[in-house]
Amino acid sequence: MPVQPSFGGVIRDSRWCARARRLRRRNVQIAIVEDDSCQPAAAACCRAFTLFTLDLHDAVASVSVGIPRSDHVTDQREEARSDDSGCQGPRTDEPRTDERFRLAMQSSGIGMAIVDVDGRWVEVNPALERMLGYDAAELIGHAAAEFTHADDIAMSQASLADLVEGGVAALDAQKRYLRRDGEVLWAHVNVAAMRDEHGRASYLIVQLRDITAQRAAEQTLRELNEALAQHDEQRSEQLQAINRQQELFAYGISHDLRAPLRAIDSFAALLAAQADQLDETGRDYLGRIRAAAARMSDLIDSLLELSRASRAELRLQAVDVSLLAEWAYAELADAEPERAAEFEVQRGLFALGDERQLKSLLHQLLHNAWKFSRERERVRIHVSGERQDDRLLLSIRDEGAGFDMRYADKLFEPFQRLHGPEQAGGNGIGLAIAQRIVERHRGRVWAESEPGSGSTFHVELPAAATGEDEA
Repeated sequence: MPVQPSFGGVIRDSRWCARARRLRRRNVQIAIVEDDSCQPAAAACCRAFTLFTLDLHDAVASVSVGIPRSDHVTDQREEARSDDSGCQGPRTDEPRTDERFRLAMQSSGIGMAIVDVDGRWVEVNPALERMLGYDAAELIGHAAAEFTHADDIAMSQASLADLVEGGVAALDAQKRYLRRDGEVLWAHVNVAAMRDEHGRASYLIVQLRDITAQRAAEQTLRELNEALAQHDEQRSEQLQAINRQQELFAYGISHDLRAPLRAIDSFAALLAAQADQLDETGRDYLGRIRAAAARMSDLIDSLLELSRASRAELRLQAVDVSLLAEWAYAELADAEPERAAEFEVQRGLFALGDERQLKSLLHQLLHNAWKFSRERERVRIHVSGERQDDRLLLSIRDEGAGFDMRYADKLFEPFQRLHGPEQAGGNGIGLAIAQRIVERHRGRVWAESEPGSGSTFHVELPAAATGEDEA
């Protein structure tokens, strides 16, 4: 980015003149501007010029030096003389500094121009001619605004006035020009004002870099993002429609299916009150009716919970998984207080998720371990975990019946049972609910088991930041 050149007084020390010659020998491009600030004592041998280097990476720096007057320069064989202030003249066999500046400007690969304070082109380089499609003769003397896109003229004129008046040190902006063929040229423009010893702007140095392809790529990316956003919006509407259908389905299950089920159970209860009038076969049939009604009611409850797990809004927060595991175990133990059980849970396990759904997840997994340990004298369940980067890996281990790993792919499918009712098999919904909850938390769940040796269920969830992490 251009910086404002700094202009001190005229420097007539021979060391600065030597510095100017070193710059020329290093092929540093130099421009000079004459001023009239030379002291009378030095005026006889020196003319005051401002010397500045042209940096093709968009920077302009300056230093004031004393340059010998031309009438004190002899031919190439004459040695340069020093004035009273010690300024030594340049060798006449070296190219003039202003010629070297113009050579650098003409050979530059980016558009460059000198513009007067009224905004008219004074000099342009070939790169700028190629960018705009005009010859130098068609540009010089014309206002830059004539080649500026109509929507950018007001902004350009305001910025130019601000720069000339000293409101800003330099300009760095993107704007549009109009090429000869009518196409729009996007350019990154850097403008610096060259000022005299009184701080008044004398002229402007302008550099333009063609960014038309870059802007086109950005526009394509924006259009792609808008298309994706529209697609996401349509997908969101479709998901909302599906959720509404699921809500209607859940409502139908809750009301329409439960109504006849309640009727069956009520009439069965009336018959049970007169069970002494039934023979053994009749009492068996009645028991089967009531058991089937209970299983149907349990299945309806599980389907409703599966629906809620799929569509309920997630309220993410840091959740104490250890506490939820203890809570779920306490509910199981209260339901069957006569059963001997051992339960161990590792402290300090925190996940990022919805507390209500994670409670349901742990209930399903612990209930699964509990019911398949019925044949054991003592239920043993162990909950542990470890944090791996930003993930929490949970393990729920039991010493129950276990299962054959050949059928592990069916474990989380709804209504799939690896055990029959005589082995405490359920309705095939519990683990499907667990998987749905884990997936909605962008996690995964899997199991390892061996028949007769128990099972271990692994759950990966987003980890929550704890106080130790923040410290």
